[in-house]
Amino acid sequence: MFSWLFSDPLPVGQDAPDFTLPDQDGNLVSLAALRGKNVVLVFYPADETTLCTKQLCEFRDNWELAQSRDAVVFGINPAAERKHAGFRANHRFPFSLLSDPGQRMGADYRTKGLIVKRTVYLVGKSGKIRYAKRGKPMPEEVLATAE
Repeated sequence: MFSWLFSDPLPVGQDAPDFTLPDQDGNLVSLAALRGKNVVLVFYPADETTLCTKQLCEFRDNWELAQSRDAVVFGINPAAERKHAGFRANHRFPFSLLSDPGQRMGADYRTKGLIVKRTVYLVGKSGKIRYAKRGKPMPEEVLATAE
């Protein structure tokens, strides 16, 4: 009955499910097009909330580390593109925010719920999941797993 609440993230070593979602500017982003890069996926519940803002600001503040690890970062939740655009501009995020209406991608990545289950993944250059953790892990911990 409550299995959705206590589900684990996808396991490390598994192929990451492909996706195509719009970013804050309406541009489509797909995992397949990012093959050969490390891809950090930060699933978070809501724009402009304290913990979500703090989590994404930590990735912003570690942007040089992400670039040195050949990583791209995406924040993801069901909010509309326009809302993401404002949130991104307000906090000067150097990475895109993806809109996942209906949490279809969230279902594939086991983050779908009444509110998005805060989860961070790192998909390696090979397309395999190299890091998966619920909560708010530090960017250094996530990026240490990059290929």
